[in-house]
Amino acid sequence: MATVLLSIKPKYVQKILDGTKRYEYRKVNFARRIDKIIIYSSYPVKKIVGQAKVGNVIVEDIDSVWNKTNLYSGTTKEFFYQYYNGKKNAIALELLNVEKYEEPKELKDFNILFAPQSFVYLD
Repeated sequence: MATVLLSIKPKYVQKILDGTKRYEYRKVNFARRIDKIIIYSSYPVKKIVGQAKVGNVIVEDIDSVWNKTNLYSGTTKEFFYQYYNGKKNAIALELLNVEKYEEPKELKDFNILFAPQSFVYLD
């Protein structure tokens, strides 16, 4: 099991923290099994703002993933399908026990010098 720091756009971070987005989508699956994510809110926030446990990781065709996750996708059907344009499968991480940090943290607090484009393993 591994922990990753994910770069996520601030508008989606807010939806994760308020519970309206319970799935985080990725185009490429992780090489390791992920059990926890650290949430990095990308530009312009540029802070680590919380964490979540990872429940199910759904890796299926795009239609199946949308049908299983759309109620808590935090996005539109149009954006979802545009995001996966040209891909065979979609990857959805179920976010459980989302915790917002009282005080946002810096990347250096996790020994990270630069914001990752997508993610970085922490262990």
